[in-house]
Amino acid sequence: MPKVSVTVITENEAANLGAALESVSWADEIVVVDSGSTDDTVAIARRYTDRVSIRAWAGYSDQKNHAASLASHDWILSLDADERVTARLGDEVRQALRAEPDVGGFRIPRVSHYLGRWIRTTDWYPDYQLRLYDRRVGRWVTRPVHESVTVDGTVARLASDLEHHPYRGIADHLATIDRYTTLAAAHLHASGARARVHHLAVHPGLAFLRNYVLRMGWRSGLVGLIVSTLNAYYVFLKFTKLWELQHAGKPIEPA
Repeated sequence: MPKVSVTVITENEAANLGAALESVSWADEIVVVDSGSTDDTVAIARRYTDRVSIRAWAGYSDQKNHAASLASHDWILSLDADERVTARLGDEVRQALRAEPDVGGFRIPRVSHYLGRWIRTTDWYPDYQLRLYDRRVGRWVTRPVHESVTVDGTVARLASDLEHHPYRGIADHLATIDRYTTLAAAHLHASGARARVHHLAVHPGLAFLRNYVLRMGWRSGLVGLIVSTLNAYYVFLKFTKLWELQHAGKPIEPA
């Protein structure tokens, strides 16, 4: 049966890392690559593994590819410090690797815990992530906002959820939206896209309807309403920042 190496990249993740590593204590190996933490992250990592490496930050994809290169085994389960592998998912991973798989990787559904509840509605779920992959045919590639794994070959799906704790609260969520929309707008602008009236007037409303109605955000109560609204706000802010970029240094014509 192929063995699996869990890889985690970290920087100042003392509040999260212990629970993340505890959730994969069954793995054949855990590799942690830290980029210079000033808290107890490295000390916590060393409680779970002796495969802890310190490396200057080189970007998400580069750091994750480096972690995979340090692993002893070809099958990699890439985990973020704010994620947890449930016992059911751990069993499913081991079952999937019981024989040499004929696929290059597996997508795993991810469920987020936000404002006191698990969100299994809106665009947040099932949020499939390609996290279990064969490094011989797969590697992390850089994208404007979220890095991802690309594999040569077929990708299958697992059924059990990967648990995600993405935000400490609404303020943290808003700060992330601000950061990500800046990156997304810059990418759109560089690719030649331009913001039009309908992008600001129509697309956010459509995003809200998709999240709250079609993706049944209403079933998650008030939290579902908050997530749906903030997802729509993300769309509005992205196009607003794109509009700002295309008018940078230019006088704004009166309406």
